[in-house]
Amino acid sequence: MDAEPEVLDELRRLRSRIPQLTGALVASVDGLVLAQDAPGVEPEGVAALTAAALGVAMRLADATGQGDFRELLVRGIHGYVATYAAGRSAVLTLLAQDRVNVGRLHLEGRRASTRIGELVDEAALRAGAAQSRAARTPTRTTTRSAPTRTRTARTPASPRSAADARTTTES
Repeated sequence: MDAEPEVLDELRRLRSRIPQLTGALVASVDGLVLAQDAPGVEPEGVAALTAAALGVAMRLADATGQGDFRELLVRGIHGYVATYAAGRSAVLTLLAQDRVNVGRLHLEGRRASTRIGELVDEAALRAGAAQSRAARTPTRTTTRSAPTRTRTARTPASPRSAADARTTTES
């Protein structure tokens, strides 16, 4: 992903604004890790679980008439897992201690998800544009073909047939 350095910077800034964050990652809606700053957890596993939870949350929001998915909050005895929509194709998942200010978590998480969504969507647009340019540009192959041999008429072997050949062409 072209936007990974910028997304990582955004995750680091988010972690500095909320000291109770223990991890942050951005994943595709399919569950692939795009960027992560989550020491102590397996990012691939969290991204896959986020995709599964996202699918359920989207269906729940749709079935209850609540509209498009925006965020999901899970509270455990040791802390929170907050997931926010980030553009068209990504989600931001934050891990926070139990003592985090949930209002602040939502405020900062929403801001960061908006920015990350812009970065990821912009990178996807650039990648799509590059692919379409590559598809439109004809590729030139510079393969050399073998030299073509042409057949030439053979000269007659006998003098008699040479005279016959001249007479047929001269008449």
